[in-house]
Amino acid sequence: MLRNKITETYKAAMHSRDQTAVSAVRLIMAALKDKDINARPRGIDQIPDAEILSMLQSMIKQRRESITMYQQGKRDDLVAKEQSEIDMIEKFLPQQMDAAAMAAAVDRACAAVGAASIKDMGKVMNQLKESYAGEMDFAAAGQLVKQKLGG
Repeated sequence: MLRNKITETYKAAMHSRDQTAVSAVRLIMAALKDKDINARPRGIDQIPDAEILSMLQSMIKQRRESITMYQQGKRDDLVAKEQSEIDMIEKFLPQQMDAAAMAAAVDRACAAVGAASIKDMGKVMNQLKESYAGEMDFAAAGQLVKQKLGG
């Protein structure tokens, strides 16, 4: 379970006194706790692994956007900090799909939902998110779906 892996990584970082890792894992744990609290009104005590993976991908996306801004501002110290956080977060994600595997997954998802036009893009994206949570860059997949459906 992903939640246990995060906790074990935190404990190991604390024991090894790796402040960078401790800081990054604390950020993950805080975001996870926030997601758990927000899920309580839905009757969910702890969010499932698929939502954790989605949360981790969002965290990476935020940091990549920050890196772009820091690079424009010539703040290399902050770029390095954000990159180290990305490296730590990526340790909890499954291996990311390459372009060929992503294209094949998009083809399978389109066939599974019977997508014929750009109007079906939402159905295809939902199918991909259910099947490939944490394994796929959904922004890139969205572009592939648009190309395939003629958008």
